[in-house]
Amino acid sequence: MSVRRSITLALATLTATGLLTACGTSDPAADLASPKGHKDGGVNIGPDQDRIRGKKVAAAADLVPEAIRKRGTLRIGASADASPPLGFYATDDKTRIGSEIDIATLVADTLGLKPQFEEVSWENLFVGLDSSKFDAVLSNVTVTEERKEKYDFATYRLDNIAFEAKKGSGWTVKEPTDVAGKTISVSSGTNQEKILVEWSEENVKAGRKPVDIKYFQKDTDYYLALQSGRIDAHLGPGPTAAYHVATAGQSEIIGQLSGAGGDLQGKIAATTKKDSGLVKAYAAAIDHIVQDGSYGKVLGRWGLSGEAVEKSEINPPGLPKTKS
Repeated sequence: MSVRRSITLALATLTATGLLTACGTSDPAADLASPKGHKDGGVNIGPDQDRIRGKKVAAAADLVPEAIRKRGTLRIGASADASPPLGFYATDDKTRIGSEIDIATLVADTLGLKPQFEEVSWENLFVGLDSSKFDAVLSNVTVTEERKEKYDFATYRLDNIAFEAKKGSGWTVKEPTDVAGKTISVSSGTNQEKILVEWSEENVKAGRKPVDIKYFQKDTDYYLALQSGRIDAHLGPGPTAAYHVATAGQSEIIGQLSGAGGDLQGKIAATTKKDSGLVKAYAAAIDHIVQDGSYGKVLGRWGLSGEAVEKSEINPPGLPKTKS
C-alpha cells in the first residue's frame, strides 16, 4: 500500500474515532476529544479540495505594502514534510493539503492576493524569509523570543506538543525528571528540541542523567525508530502525535505541554521578515477570518478546534531564550 493511500485510510479512521486534535489538559487519554463537524466519518484528502475561500477585505488589504499589492501574489513558504493534518500530500501525490495551507489561503484571499506556495525543508523556511524569497511562512512556526529578533509574528493557533511512546509503555511525562536517562527524538531547529535540551540540562544540574536526544526530520523515520525500540519516545507537535496514535494503533501519548514550555501557552503564527511591513496585514486578515467564521470551519474540518484563538496577537511573549 502506498504512503498516500495509507494516509487516505488513516484520516478517515482518525476522523471516525475522534482523535484528530491536541489539547492541553493533564490526562493524555482524555485530551484526544472527538472533533465537531465530521458527520460523514471522513475527510476529503483528494486533490479537489473544495477549499473554504475568502474575499478581499479592503481594510486589511490596504495594510499590505504597495510593492506586494502591485505584484498581486503572496509568496508563502511551507514545510515539505508530510505532517497530517497540518500539511501533507493529497491522493495524487502532488497536491499539498492540510490545515496550514487552508489558513494561508484564507489570509491571502482576505488580502486580495493570489497565494503562491513553495514547499522547502524546515530550515529553508527561515532562509527564504531572510532572503525575502517568502513574504510569509505559515507552517506550524512557534513564537519564540529568539525568533522575534529576526521575524515578526501574527498568531493564528495555539501550540501544544506531545510525547509519543510505544503502546503499553507504562510511562508518563510531566516534568524533566520523567525523561532523565531516556532516549527521545525531536526534529532539529524546533521549539520541541529547545525544550528537550533545556530539560536535559536541568536534569544534569540536578545530578540526574541527561536525555539521549536523537534527531529525525521525517515522521516515518522516528516512527520506525519508536517501534523498533531505538528510542523511548518522540516529542513533536500535538496534532501530528494524535494522528499517529489514532491511525497506527501502536503508540500512545504519554504527556502533553505547551509549545512554549511549562509557564507560557505557546502560539503558532504567520511569520514574516522583521519590519517587512506585513505583520499588521496578517493580523488584520486573521482577525477577519476568525470573525466571519471561515477560520473556525477550517480548524473544525481538520479536527483542530481545540487550538483556536479568538484574536491574532502581534509578537506576543514567546518561548524564552535558553539561559546561558
